[in-house]
Amino acid sequence: MLQRNERRDPEADRATGNGADAPRAWPLAAEALTIPEFLVTGPGAVLAALAAPPGGARPVLVLPGFVTGDVTTLALRAFLRSLGHRPAGWVLGLNVGVADHIAGGLDRLLVELAHRHGSTIDIVGWSAGGLLGRLLAQHRTELVGQVISLGSPIRLRTGDSNIGPLEAIAGELFVPTPPHIDVDDIPVPSTAIWTSQDGVVPGALCRQTPGPIAETVQVRGTHCGLANNPSVMYVVADRLAQRPGEWRPFTPRRALRWWYPSLEQEAPDASAHAV
Repeated sequence: MLQRNERRDPEADRATGNGADAPRAWPLAAEALTIPEFLVTGPGAVLAALAAPPGGARPVLVLPGFVTGDVTTLALRAFLRSLGHRPAGWVLGLNVGVADHIAGGLDRLLVELAHRHGSTIDIVGWSAGGLLGRLLAQHRTELVGQVISLGSPIRLRTGDSNIGPLEAIAGELFVPTPPHIDVDDIPVPSTAIWTSQDGVVPGALCRQTPGPIAETVQVRGTHCGLANNPSVMYVVADRLAQRPGEWRPFTPRRALRWWYPSLEQEAPDASAHAV
């Protein structure tokens, strides 16, 4: 069963900027730029698909963001399906955090998918969906191949995001948001995708600690557009194309490097790592 990690480490807070002077998100109004971003989703996704490396068909669990559902990940799942992967939505309605029905439902779904496909399951989670994916990796390590998070808070305190009213309402109806979230340490390969223009969660708090199988990739765009962002789709396709049991840090094709303003190659080198 998923459990929320609420440990507090003042030294880690200072080291990661998650203390009193923690970084702030862009104004929420900046998320209006999501609308023009949608106009390039179609042609951008075609470009991403053409540039994506070949890879085997992977079963992928795609998790939506906070107070959204599977409809918001339709484009991403269609993109993955076009590459031959086998994406699955979560069919649990709205994502309201680690409520009992969400935690239990996700656990059962992951077990069912692993049994059906006879393999580990890769998880792609947008925003709070990435947080849930990282919790699954902590508690169901043997069933998770890798986690790719899109604008997901890795470390977050109450008040750090720009959606406090939504969190308060969800807390009254379902489950209160923990005062401190920390899902930085997970035992499977992970890619944390973030944008400095995030108007919901401070982009810097969506970055994970460097490690042999942990990386951070910066993209351009809004928080609400990440699940439809062609540069994100390309990263996801590249990560899923890797052979199970091996992991390399993300390196885009030279022609697409402009999609990634500051590549954060967190692995010590570009060689494959056995996992």
